[in-house]
Amino acid sequence: MKLKKDINILIIGLGIIGGSYAMALKKQGYYVSAITKEKSDIDYALKNKIIDYGTTEIEEDLIGNSDLVIFALYPGIFIGWLTEHQHLFKSGAILTDVTGVKSCIVHEIQSLLREDIEFIAAHPMAGKESSGVQNSDDSIFKGANYIIVPTDKNSESAIELCSDLGKILGFKDISVLSPEKHDEMIAFLSQLTHCIAVSLMCCSDGENLERYTGDSFRDLTRIARINDLMWSELFSLNKEALLSQMDKFKNSFDELYEKIKSDDIDGVRKMMRYSTERRKLFDKTN
Repeated sequence: MKLKKDINILIIGLGIIGGSYAMALKKQGYYVSAITKEKSDIDYALKNKIIDYGTTEIEEDLIGNSDLVIFALYPGIFIGWLTEHQHLFKSGAILTDVTGVKSCIVHEIQSLLREDIEFIAAHPMAGKESSGVQNSDDSIFKGANYIIVPTDKNSESAIELCSDLGKILGFKDISVLSPEKHDEMIAFLSQLTHCIAVSLMCCSDGENLERYTGDSFRDLTRIARINDLMWSELFSLNKEALLSQMDKFKNSFDELYEKIKSDDIDGVRKMMRYSTERRKLFDKTN
């Protein structure tokens, strides 16, 4: 199923990802509406032509006329919103999301939804350290990865629609993973890296360090400017997978520690060569 131009798209949650989705879709000629908590965010989005229509209210006609609904909410808020308002969706509506954890919410959402509406989970692997619709930037999707996370309850047409959405937004690579595989992957590639950045910023409180730093430290700790409300929830919801990856990191770090301590220079260089080869696989290509 293709994302036709006459489709009614509703985004619920107009933060940086919801706003960037809206910006990208509107540039492609889609009519985009939004519901979000703060009126100032709606005003900004309208003024800057990020959306066509927006409200802070639960407008039954708006929700009931929407064909595709994109949820850009924290996981707990997302489930609560659906529990309270799913009766307003039109029959046949497709729902998707941008949530950073899946197995703890996808099955629950699919179980609580009416049978005549479908939820197909997705995760845009893109973002910025800044937050809010004022920092919307659809260029963050260019060259980035987009993951579709279906279950056996999803139709092929919904998966195809979600894939088409990823292409329209500008993502380079679109993959399909199960909720469990997604969370195992995200624990390593995203959550662990944020844990490392936070730990690094917290392990030394030496004075004036910012006056002496180079680009390597700035690059490594870029994501340490973190949304503590969102990320603490994501860590908790994916705790088992994240702790497993943290254990693997500790083991690797301890191995390097012991090699340096025992002057095993050959061992250190071997780890560095392996690291260099692995890193090449992650370089973005045009």
